[in-house]
Amino acid sequence: MATTARPVIRVLPAPPGLPEPLPEPAVEDLRLETIFGALSGPLRLEIVRRLLLEREEFDHPCGWFGFDRPKSSLTHHFKALREAGVLRQRQYGLERRSEVRIDDLNTRFPGLLDLIASSSESGR
Repeated sequence: MATTARPVIRVLPAPPGLPEPLPEPAVEDLRLETIFGALSGPLRLEIVRRLLLEREEFDHPCGWFGFDRPKSSLTHHFKALREAGVLRQRQYGLERRSEVRIDDLNTRFPGLLDLIASSSESGR
């Protein structure tokens, strides 16, 4: 039986001088059902998958994804992912940039990010 290679999650070092993250749940407060709820939409799942596999910088603004959606809609999706504990967001002037909480999620739910990274493209 042939096995397929698992996608490689891109982990980039944090640059110096990052702004403080916006409010987010502590690692011990992350709940699987809340995370599953946040990931249940195909667009949100695609946001996380792309940040895991295609990131070019430490964190990205919502415009990096190139989704043809209103900014207010995208803001709502990013906020839902942050409040569930999936994403970490920082404010850079007028721009919010996002990254997946890789270490926190791997600590709390081992294998979850590998599953997300292995999912097929959706939500575009």
